Amino acid sequence: MASSRAGARAAEAHAAEPEPEPEPEPGPREPSSDSGAGRLSFCTKVCYGIGGVPNQVASSASAFYLQLFLLDVAQIPAAQVSLALFGGKVSGAVADPVAGFLINRSRRTGSGQLRPWILGCMPFIAVAYFFLWFLPPFTSLRGLWYTTFFCLFQALATFFQVPYTALTMILTPSPRERDSATAYRMTMEMAGTLMGATLHGLIVSGAHQSQQCEDAVLPRSAAVSPDATRLYCIAAAVVAMTYPVCGGLLCLGVKEPPDSSAPASGQGLSFLAGLGITVRHPPYLSLVVSFLLISAAVQVEESYFVLFCMHASRLHDHIQNLVLTILVSAVLSTPLWEWVLQRFGKRTSAFGICVMVPASVLLVAVPSAPVAYVVAFFSGVSIAVSLLLPWSMLPNVVDDFQLQQQQHGPGVETIFYSSYVFFTKLAGAGALGISTLSLEFTGYKAGACQQTEEVVFTLKVLIGAVPTCMIIIGLCILMFGPSPRVPSQDIPCQLKLRRRTSYSLA
Repeated sequence: MASSRAGARAAEAHAAEPEPEPEPEPGPREPSSDSGAGRLSFCTKVCYGIGGVPNQVASSASAFYLQLFLLDVAQIPAAQVSLALFGGKVSGAVADPVAGFLINRSRRTGSGQLRPWILGCMPFIAVAYFFLWFLPPFTSLRGLWYTTFFCLFQALATFFQVPYTALTMILTPSPRERDSATAYRMTMEMAGTLMGATLHGLIVSGAHQSQQCEDAVLPRSAAVSPDATRLYCIAAAVVAMTYPVCGGLLCLGVKEPPDSSAPASGQGLSFLAGLGITVRHPPYLSLVVSFLLISAAVQVEESYFVLFCMHASRLHDHIQNLVLTILVSAVLSTPLWEWVLQRFGKRTSAFGICVMVPASVLLVAVPSAPVAYVVAFFSGVSIAVSLLLPWSMLPNVVDDFQLQQQQHGPGVETIFYSSYVFFTKLAGAGALGISTLSLEFTGYKAGACQQTEEVVFTLKVLIGAVPTCMIIIGLCILMFGPSPRVPSQDIPCQLKLRRRTSYSLA
C-alpha cells in the first residue's frame, strides 16, 4: 500500500513536471531573448551617434554663417541669396522621398542595405561643401555658382541622412533602446553642431575684424579681402574632413542586423502607396505639422541671429561668444531633456520649447550684452528639446502605424523618416526664402556696414515675432492633436512588431 502510494505520488510528480514548464517557458524566454537581441552596446550607440556629426557640423556652420558669407563676402544681392537658400532647401526636401524610394528598391549587400548609401555619399558631400564656400574669380554668375553647390550639398546630405536615421528602427526592436540610441545620436549631433559653429567661427573671425563702421555706409563695390576668402576656404576644408572620418567610424562600429524576413521581402508597400497611407495616419500628421512649424522657427532664428547682432544691435564683438553660448547650453541640456522625456513623458517635455518665445522677445526689446547672453543660454536649452523630441516621437508613430496596419508589409520606416524630413525641409525652404526676400524689399545693401531703419526693423521681426508665432501654433497642434498608442504587451503583437522592425528596407 505504501509502495503503491509512493509510486502513485512519483507518477503524479513525474506527470506534473512537464506541465508547468511550457507555461513559464514562452514567457520568460521571450523577454529574455528580446532584451538580449534588442540591447545595444555602448560602443554601438557611440559609433551610431558619431555618424550624425558631419551633417550637423556642416549644417551648423552654414546656418549661422552662410547668409553672412553670401551677403557680405561674396556680395550677392539679397534676392539671389534668397533664391540660393530656397533652391537648396527645396532640393534637399525633394531628395528625401527620392532617397527613400531608391533605398527601398536597392538590393541588400554583404555590408547591409543602408551602410553602402552612407559610405557612397561621403566624398561627394565633402567636395560640394568645400565649393559652397569657395569664392570664384568671376562675379556675374556667382549667384548661380552658390545656388548650384548649395542644391548639390543639400541633396547629397539628404542621401546620407535618410539611411542613417532609418538605422534607428533597424538596429533594435526595443523602444527603450531606440530612445537611448536616439539620445546618443542627438547628444553627438549637438556636439557636432557646437563643433561646427565654433570651429568655423574661430577660423573666419579674422575675416570680419577689419570691418569697422567709421563711415555711415561702406561702398557696395568694396573689394573683398583675400584673407576673408582664404579663411572661409580653410574653414570649409576642416568641416568637409569630418565626413570621411565620422562616416568611417559609423560603418566600423555599427553593423546592420541580418535580414530576418527575407521571405516577406517585396511584399511590402511601394513608396508612393506608403506615402499616401502614412500622411493620412493622424498621429503622424499631427507630429509633422507641429514640428514643421517649430523646426522652421528654429531655422529662422539661427539664420538671422548673426545678421541681427551685426546690423540691428551693438553686439558685433559678441557674435562668436553668443553663438558658442547657444550651442554649449544646447549640448549640456540634451541629456537633461532625455531624462525629463523618460520621466515625465514626451508631450510634457515639449513645453521646454516655449522657453525660446520670451527669450526671442526679450532680445529684441533689450539688445544689450548681458541680456543677450541670458537669452542665448535659454535659446540653446529650447533648441535642444526641439531637436530631440521629434526623433524620439517618430519611432512611436511608426510602431502605432504598424500595429494598426498589420496587413502592410515592410518598407514603412524609410517612408516615415524621409517624408518627415521632406515636409520639415520644405517648410524651412519657404520660411528662409521668404524672409531673405523681405530683406531685399526693405533695401538690404550687400557689403554695407550700416543698414537702413527698415532693414533693422525687419531683422527684429524675423528674430522675435516670426519664431514666436510659429512655435506657439506648432505646440498647440502637438498638444491637442492625436497621439500614438502605446504598443500592447500581448506577446504575439510584440513578436509581430519585432519581426517588422528587424527586416531590411527592401
